[in-house]
Amino acid sequence: MNILSPPRTRLAIEVVYDLVCPWCHLGIRRLRRAIRARPELLVELSWRPFLLNPDLAPNGVARQDYMARKFGGEDRARRLHGTIAELGRTEGIEFRFDLIRRIPQSLDAHRLVRWASRFGLADQLVEALFDAYFSEGADIGDTAALATLAAQVGLDPLAARRFLATGAEVEGVHSDNLRAHRLGINGVPCFVIAGRHAIAGAQEPEVLERLLDVALLEE
Repeated sequence: MNILSPPRTRLAIEVVYDLVCPWCHLGIRRLRRAIRARPELLVELSWRPFLLNPDLAPNGVARQDYMARKFGGEDRARRLHGTIAELGRTEGIEFRFDLIRRIPQSLDAHRLVRWASRFGLADQLVEALFDAYFSEGADIGDTAALATLAAQVGLDPLAARRFLATGAEVEGVHSDNLRAHRLGINGVPCFVIAGRHAIAGAQEPEVLERLLDVALLEE
């Protein structure tokens, strides 16, 4: 490190998200780009679960049934997904909605992210989970799939399986989900910067950069 370089300013960002939300994948990718454009910042991300489908069965639901219930049919969903896929390509995301066969319950995936944070690998795991689900159609509600993804980011897959077999962090995920609703967050992604500035939606990186600048001035 250059001893003459100024110290980087620490900035905390809470990311309120769900792992089955394509807009979250897009918004978080844009946030990462905005952060890279501000190398003077040392950003610490905290991952806060938001359960879009809290009443989903543990083994998920068939995609076709989910689309019919949520969007009224496959045609409307296909148009929306086409728009998201086009936006995703500009951020290097290849959305493959056609590969998704089941909409999984995201509780265990969120639990695993919280476990990964103990080893400093939550950021990497979130990215791996998003890529696996939206680009490969992986079932991120399945324990074996989650253990495989844990191994990909450097975690012990057997330890991941043992963790998921317990009820650890279930309460923590539900508590964060409830906290988000109490704060008035009713859609994701939502980014809370330095505990003071909140912005919702998959915002353009330039919008996020301006908000980072405001927070940086205050810091």
